Parts: sequence; C-alpha cells; structure tokens
Amino acid sequence: MNERWRQVVLAGYEGDADTALAALDDPDPTVRSLALGALDRLGLIHGDTIERAFTDPEPAVRRRGVQLSAHHRAGDLLAVLDDHDASVVELAAWACGEHEIVSDAVLSKLIDLAGSSDVALIREACVAALGAIGDERGLSAILAGCTDQPAVRRRAVLALAPFDGAEVEAALTAALIDRDWQVRQAAEDLGRAASD
Repeated sequence: MNERWRQVVLAGYEGDADTALAALDDPDPTVRSLALGALDRLGLIHGDTIERAFTDPEPAVRRRGVQLSAHHRAGDLLAVLDDHDASVVELAAWACGEHEIVSDAVLSKLIDLAGSSDVALIREACVAALGAIGDERGLSAILAGCTDQPAVRRRAVLALAPFDGAEVEAALTAALIDRDWQVRQAAEDLGRAASD
C-alpha cells in the first residue's frame, strides 16, 4: 500500500481530522477517495463535502461521494444522475432509492433514465430506485422495465411491490410465465409476500 494512502486511512481510525481534511485536496484521486472514508469514520462528513466529491474530476471519487450520500441521505443527486461515467450514474440511481424521498427533478430524471439509458445497469438501478421511492409517477417506467432485458425485468418486477391496480396485476401475471426463471421467481416471491 502506498504510504500516503496508509496515512490517510489511519487518520480515520486515529482521530486525525487535519490529515483527513488536507487529503481532500491531494492530487492523487485514491487519496481523495480515502479521505472521504476517513472523514466518514471521524463523523465529519457533511453535505458540502459530499457535494464537493460529486464534482471531482475522477469517477472513483464521485462514486465514493455518492456512496456516502446514500448513507447520510445528503447531497443533491441530480448532478451525478447526469454524470458522463455510467458507473457513477448507476450508483447515483441506487442512492436515490436509499434516500426514498427525492425532489421532483430527481424523480423525473430517474423516470427518464429508466426508459432512455443505453446502459442496462442504469435502467435496472433506476427501476429499483423508483420502486423504493414508491411514487405513482414512476409506475409507468417500472412497468416498461418489465419488458426490458432479463436483469431489468427482475428488478422491475420487485419494484412493483408498493403498487397495485390492474396494470400491476397484468405485469405480475406476465412475469409468472417469463422465459427467464429469475423473473418468474421474483414474481412468485412477490405474490407470496403479498399473501402473507
């Protein structure tokens, strides 16, 4: 392990806030990412630190900021939902689901990405987040996800859990005979959970 990396990691365990804070400005993106983790362990992560991580030039640092955003329910995730790195966008969608309460702009972006992203992992994360949020405005995107690729269909079926109605029942009925066994299993599991 690089000595500088080790120092920053240890700062989080040894109560060395000065080293952790200074590391946020390090030219090495790994050090900046480790600094976020150290500050988190020290209880010094705040919304402004997370927002700063969202604008870092390195995707790994932005991803670390998004992870912390989910844990602390802090930071405006709209900007990272527009990130040019797909792994950041996927993680940002997941974090939105962890927040559970999001702005109308974030909800609209999740709905848009669920149907328009070229990356299946992003569509999958978006439908999962929409299910976790449970806002009726996201239902049509989740239902569309039920006809996507297998991994997206599995997530979309599970994302139907907070919803009801004829369209939901029709999607679950179709999922029970899906060609992918995991989609069928997800529908069966959801049916069992609803009857318990």
